[in-house]
Amino acid sequence: MDVNSKSYPSAGSALRKYNRIVYSLFAFFCPLSLLTAQEETVSIKLDLVAWGDSIGGISLKTAEANGTLIAMAFKYSKPVEYSGPALMEIYKSGDGGLPPKPEPSEEDKLHQSMPLRLEDTPANRAQDAAAKSPLALELEKRRKEKPTLVALAQLPANCRRATVLLAPATGDTFVAYVIDDDPTKLPMGQLRIHNLSPYLIAVRCNGDNAKEMKTRDTKIVPITNQQCLYEIACKDTDEWRIVENNIIPVRQNEQTQMIILKSKNQYFLSNDGSSGGFLQSVILRRRPEAAAPIAP
Repeated sequence: MDVNSKSYPSAGSALRKYNRIVYSLFAFFCPLSLLTAQEETVSIKLDLVAWGDSIGGISLKTAEANGTLIAMAFKYSKPVEYSGPALMEIYKSGDGGLPPKPEPSEEDKLHQSMPLRLEDTPANRAQDAAAKSPLALELEKRRKEKPTLVALAQLPANCRRATVLLAPATGDTFVAYVIDDDPTKLPMGQLRIHNLSPYLIAVRCNGDNAKEMKTRDTKIVPITNQQCLYEIACKDTDEWRIVENNIIPVRQNEQTQMIILKSKNQYFLSNDGSSGGFLQSVILRRRPEAAAPIAP
């Protein structure tokens, strides 16, 4: 059973995909080389999570006329068992039963999800346009023969469990951020924090000293009383400022992780369409459960 929570209530507006993404995040979450990933095989249990609107019609390894898997927005759904190449292919055909999304309004377009968006300067725009990871180039190559192929996920070796976070990219494709959730890396009863915002932050948990976290940094927080009272400060200017403080349960029988990000996706909007804070946070909780198999 998976339990998920978010930092702010959601609303029902529709959003479009963003057109810029930082491809270098692959190297952080997936240290395997592309060549190794193409040759090696893995057997792993996966959770598919959408960074932004839910994604339906997903299938793994082979294209299907109508994919049945769904990546829910910022939360776990039913996991799947995967056995195959470490460089996993992700296809999209159909909507998987999700209702069609209406054409977004101009206001909705302002509330798009921007994973790890760099400061919008001419230099950064030029850098983004020029920088394509080997994985992105490989995806372009394969899509010439497999048009329903929408992402490649570089899975970690010797891992029993992982989260595949799918962020929308250009041309109806996705960037797959793979997080190693093997029990040896993410023990139950502890909290793992990911800074996926574009800012330097500092996190204080249960009164301990604040720890600075750069973009893409991860840290494990030991928990002794099954709860975490935390504060998040952000240095988006020359001065630090507190942007969030809260208390969350961290149960002994769950893997718990917090993802801190910057997003105006509908998932984080209140009923009046406003965002509840400068940064947002998602809490993912995982308990032991059965998984739907994917045939070898």
